[in-house]
Amino acid sequence: MNKRFLRYLRSTLLRMLTLLLAVSMISFLLIILSPIDPVDAYLGAANVSEEQRSAIAEYWGFNKSPIERYSLWLGHVLQGDMGESITYQQPVLKIIGERFQASLALMGLAWVLSGVLGFILGIVAAMNKDGCLDRAIKTFCLTLASTPLFWLGLLFLMVFAIELQWFPMGLAAPMEKLAHEVTLGERIYHLILPALTLSVSGVAGIALHTRQKLIDILKSEYILFAKARGEKPREIIWRHGLRNIALPGITLQFASISELFGGSILAEKVFSYPGLGNAATMAGLKGDAPLLLGIALFSVLFVFTGNVMANIIYGIIDPQIREGGSHES
Repeated sequence: MNKRFLRYLRSTLLRMLTLLLAVSMISFLLIILSPIDPVDAYLGAANVSEEQRSAIAEYWGFNKSPIERYSLWLGHVLQGDMGESITYQQPVLKIIGERFQASLALMGLAWVLSGVLGFILGIVAAMNKDGCLDRAIKTFCLTLASTPLFWLGLLFLMVFAIELQWFPMGLAAPMEKLAHEVTLGERIYHLILPALTLSVSGVAGIALHTRQKLIDILKSEYILFAKARGEKPREIIWRHGLRNIALPGITLQFASISELFGGSILAEKVFSYPGLGNAATMAGLKGDAPLLLGIALFSVLFVFTGNVMANIIYGIIDPQIREGGSHES
């Protein structure tokens, strides 16, 4: 068991390092090929002489060849230094650490909401197959699946923040308060609308998948046997259905982490939420290579960790997978 776990750990670590190296090289190449001049992006509307432009390029290393810049950056990363952001004039690690706390709260709440709502809607639709409730849930899910996230965010913003004034227009806290004065309730209040917007994008997939999986299970022979023994529909769902639909549901939910991370960029931009996605947008517009590369590597780590967690949870939920692994060892 321990040998099998160590072997799995080594192969996982190797795959993660290979993926990080490949992503860093591709991201750096895309930044180099970008039409944005980093010196112009750094200066903005300021007019400076050619000597000053050269001094700025030399200070940030823009006058070096791409290979030299990548090698220099990679060497610093291996020593734990991801460089300094051109946009924020702060260390990249500090920006990622601060912004990720806000993004994690947003993505975590949206992830839980989409999973729970999708799972419940899928079960309700399967139990009322071909009924009015089933058709209403399917229509609702298909409408959500075909709706762009940014458009939905703007719609929520206009209805709930401007017209009804139930929620704030955006940001992660009231503008008139300092960071240490903001209460937990105010943070949650500012978080609800962007989290609700982000969660809606994942509800449809979970609900439709859970519905179809549960319908297939309800047609199986052991469910017919359970019905013949006199078990009620709710008992059948609770005793035989939940475990069988939980595994594919968790698989799909963990697989959606990458989509959730991508969706958070749009949600944070619409609601001016100061998270990692908003920082990535600013870094892209400013040609901030160190911050873009840092966020790219961090996003890979985040998604990869989610997939590894899913693999571990499979074995906990499904005994067949755990026993299969032990037989292989």
